[in-house]
Amino acid sequence: MIYVIGIGPGDQDYLTQAGAQIINGAEIVIGAKRNLESIKDFKGLKLEMGSNLEELVIYLKANTDKKIALLASGDPLIYGIGKYLSERIPHTQLNIVPGISAVQYMFSRIPLDMNDLYITSSHGKKPDFDRVLSYPKVAMVTDHLVGPSQIAQEILRRNLKKVVIVGENLTYSNEKITPFKPEELTDEIKFDRNVVVILDEK
Repeated sequence: MIYVIGIGPGDQDYLTQAGAQIINGAEIVIGAKRNLESIKDFKGLKLEMGSNLEELVIYLKANTDKKIALLASGDPLIYGIGKYLSERIPHTQLNIVPGISAVQYMFSRIPLDMNDLYITSSHGKKPDFDRVLSYPKVAMVTDHLVGPSQIAQEILRRNLKKVVIVGENLTYSNEKITPFKPEELTDEIKFDRNVVVILDEK
């Protein structure tokens, strides 16, 4: 059986008990280097996951007789690897264990409810900003191409009244959550790994 474990935003205090139990009982654990380093007490086989997801699927399908725990940052089904694997591996051989997403954590820190929230991502794509910015409450998981300053430029281009809140390195010791007016977010400001919340100005 293949278990895809959402290990939370970063700090291992946010790994669920269900996820921890499955990891501890697995024969093989697969994950990115940073994720593997976080499970120091695991005694079984650790495999670092590369960028070739097709090779990963081939390996998983060839080893469904073993108990494999694949580590996914945040929640596997919120812009994570869960969607990719669920489309390629029979559901009878796949068990996805939810984790706390970076978006959930971010909203708990603001704090603000997630009711009627629109969640999206800029990973590997150009967002439809006409649609995204039509919502009063948005969370966007960003990448190095479309981040806070690019979002701010799109807001200003449309002359909208919005507030942008940037959460960096969530759950880590260098966590930083900062509200901005769009005009304050220039290209000169550099951000670490982040989630961006966009709200209508009140």
